[in-house]
Amino acid sequence: MRLLHTSDWHLGQHFMGKTRQAEHQALIDWLLAQVAAQEIDAVLVAGDLFDTGTPPSYARELYNQLVLRLHEAGVGLLLLGGNHDSVAVLGESRALLARLGTHVVPGAEDVAAQVQVLPRRDGTPGAIVCAIPFIRPRDVLQSQAGQSAEDKQLSLQQAIQQHYAAVHAAALAKRDDLGLPLPVIATGHLTTVGASSSESVREIYVGALEAFPTSAFPPVNYVALGHIHRPQAVGGLEHIRYSGSPLPLSFDEARQEKQMLLVELNAAGLQSVTPIPVPCFQPLISIETSLAGLPAAIGTAAARCTRETPAWLEITIIEDDYLADLPARIQAVCDGWPVEVLRVRKARGSKQAGIVSEAMETLAELAPEEVFARRLAGEEIPDEMRDALGRRYRDVIAELANPTAEASA
Repeated sequence: MRLLHTSDWHLGQHFMGKTRQAEHQALIDWLLAQVAAQEIDAVLVAGDLFDTGTPPSYARELYNQLVLRLHEAGVGLLLLGGNHDSVAVLGESRALLARLGTHVVPGAEDVAAQVQVLPRRDGTPGAIVCAIPFIRPRDVLQSQAGQSAEDKQLSLQQAIQQHYAAVHAAALAKRDDLGLPLPVIATGHLTTVGASSSESVREIYVGALEAFPTSAFPPVNYVALGHIHRPQAVGGLEHIRYSGSPLPLSFDEARQEKQMLLVELNAAGLQSVTPIPVPCFQPLISIETSLAGLPAAIGTAAARCTRETPAWLEITIIEDDYLADLPARIQAVCDGWPVEVLRVRKARGSKQAGIVSEAMETLAELAPEEVFARRLAGEEIPDEMRDALGRRYRDVIAELANPTAEASA
């Protein structure tokens, strides 16, 4: 079984006002080429296919194109819901897509729906998957009055671990029914203990649970994870992996080598995990320099791009003097070069840092949690209350991400 593990595509994302449509189209074209070259049997997307619960029409069109082109290539697709995805949106066409070889698990429903058999290209079973998506607290736990924060976290961790155990048991039963020595895979869209994150990841896992211990996963041959955008093996365990996002979703991710993972398994278990580097379809470049050094830095950045695909820049200026016309000065230097300045900052500690940061930063750059945190920072309240409000806010955001399911619950 040759499986391509990927996650966190965030179709429909606007990056500081810029659409990623062309990049995602190029990504799909590249993926189909890899599917053919690497003789992939199935593709697994471990959550956050979309950037929001109400994706724009072009994002849905890209999704449909991915499904159709993989179907035409004879390759299966398993898609899990993430914390950015709407359970209702992913679920609305699930029955239709199953006819095209795409299996969608939008939410943590009944256990049987989370046991999936991934086929090889020839149609024979290749692996059993405990296809577990992003888990919301209400999916696995009923809140109890009077619990401390620590008790709630422990209860939630135990409930999620029990859910994994139940799906794993059902997967083993399914394997026994098939009578085939198939490898078993588990999935997840969550933060695990020891995972290294980046600034574009929303830390809203579930309730007060900050990270799920790797020891709580069931004994499977491979764990395909999503949610963290930095590719990594967790805790030194080669079989528990984040593929990371295939596109950089923030400037701090631009220095990462984005990848997808080719996972090879057979009846004996996991054979190998091979990273496949994803090309850069849109240069994102962070520059930290003085005004005097800016022309040379811009020239170096421009050498990495073309007029058709200009680089998107984040510029941090190291300067102690107050410069009222800083954005205009920077734009004057950039004129004529194939670059677009999306964000200007002053280095921390300089006299103008806060002023420029606030002047150039827009809501498009901030996650909702950051806006709320900044609002809280302006209030004189006890730390315990601040933490409690933060947890409550994350719960509300999680509920709002799936209003349809909540209304029917």
